[in-house]
Amino acid sequence: MSPRLSRRQIAWRVAQDIPDGAYVNLGIGMPEMVSDHLPEDREIIFHSENGILGMGPAPAPGEEDYDLINAGKKPVTMLPGGAYFHHTDSFAMIRGGHIDICVLGAFQVSATGDLANWSTGAPGAVPAVGGAMDLAVGAKRVLVMSDHTTRDGAPKLVERCTYPLTGVGVVSAVYTDLAVIDVTGEGLVVRELIGDMEFDELRGLTGAPLRLADDWRWLAAPDLG
Repeated sequence: MSPRLSRRQIAWRVAQDIPDGAYVNLGIGMPEMVSDHLPEDREIIFHSENGILGMGPAPAPGEEDYDLINAGKKPVTMLPGGAYFHHTDSFAMIRGGHIDICVLGAFQVSATGDLANWSTGAPGAVPAVGGAMDLAVGAKRVLVMSDHTTRDGAPKLVERCTYPLTGVGVVSAVYTDLAVIDVTGEGLVVRELIGDMEFDELRGLTGAPLRLADDWRWLAAPDLG
């Protein structure tokens, strides 16, 4: 089997599916990497639920302004025409259906697109709801990026979520270190698969039924480390 994709490679693959002119919210953590890999010929407008529209790249070292941060409390820059505003207005954008795509991490995704990404329910675990519940139901499309399995090898794509839910039937597609998988009315459909990996091997690492798309292809990502 080919080496699993790195997190940067997963972010690159997600970025290729974001269309020009889209209004996009990136979740905290791994999804933040997506903004580093957008095709140069596309203009994407990034939204942050703490009240920013039109975020630019991370500031150069020494030029950080900690009065200008994203929802993950990391310093950001603003592009010409960008704006910042009260978070009430920001959530009105989300709840009003004005965000085209949000990219979120996940603890589990079910065969029907249920999302669990804020708590494992484990004793002592710190829950982190943030804006995920609003984004999961307010964004027009929810893309999940995640490792295919946990560190212990347990599947993250499951028949039914066992962790507390963020949203029911909200996920459109899942991008993992092994495959790109669409959530459809007929279940999970593998659109792309990393090179040299057998489909039966992928099924063995997944806790829900899978089928190959008729036009499936190998997943090729640049060497990004």
